Amino acid sequence: MQNFDLLDPRNDYVFKRIFAEAPDLLVHLINDVRPDLPSITSVEVLNPSINPAELTGKYIILDVLAQDAENNRYNIEMQVRRYNAWGKRSAYYLARMLSEQLDAGMDYAKLQAAVGIHLLDFDLFMDNEAQQQQAVWRFEMRDEKQPDVRLGNELQVNLIELKKADRLELSSGSLRFWIEFLEHWQSLVQMVDIPYEPVKKAMERLKMISADEEERRLAFVRQRAIHDEATLLKEAREGGFEQGIAQGIEKGRQAQMSETALKLIVRTEMDDVMIAELSGLSVDQIEQLRLKANH
Repeated sequence: MQNFDLLDPRNDYVFKRIFAEAPDLLVHLINDVRPDLPSITSVEVLNPSINPAELTGKYIILDVLAQDAENNRYNIEMQVRRYNAWGKRSAYYLARMLSEQLDAGMDYAKLQAAVGIHLLDFDLFMDNEAQQQQAVWRFEMRDEKQPDVRLGNELQVNLIELKKADRLELSSGSLRFWIEFLEHWQSLVQMVDIPYEPVKKAMERLKMISADEEERRLAFVRQRAIHDEATLLKEAREGGFEQGIAQGIEKGRQAQMSETALKLIVRTEMDDVMIAELSGLSVDQIEQLRLKANH
């Protein structure tokens, strides 16, 4: 009889522990998110280990990087935090994953796809009725007027808004079972009724991880860091940027924005793009402040 509570698979530490040591589960997840594209048969996890500093490092997402037999690369992330700069961050890291494939002088023809798969435990697109009724998204480089015309599929971001998809029952087939697992792992009755073997295996791995005291401690450490991060973001926004705007004095506003940016530079591992988005400064201004902070 199980005598412990299951850990939350949406905790990015737990999520990575489930999938990083089970490449076969990653294969199924990737194929189920993109059922209309050619299936992959195997992947190699490129970052299976977790550095202890990553557990407490703020603004670090514990992602899973994988590469298939054709050298296409995948970045799989479980995200519970919503950033204002979310879109820019995603584009930046995906472009970097693509550019890192080539050394100077190499042929561009050797580039393989860089694919992001982001599982979001929040509603992202809610501006109108059409957005509210869609939970599975794919972004590629397409022409605005003729979306059938694409610049290849070397850059691709797949998003699943888990809560929305579950609430509206928008997905079907194997993907539906993954969503049920990530949203209803605590309901053992519902989990037993899932007929999909990869999800059953993921559930068994979750039970194994949850039964280990050290794993439970590390999951708690990670959850505490995420909570502290959310608090810091709230303080930065309310105490700096928003206060500067309320004052309506440009000089004071710029000073407050710079102060907020400096705090984020010194106290977090945020990149310049995200700090610029949160503080209201430009990326060039952030770069100058970072140079100042390092001297």
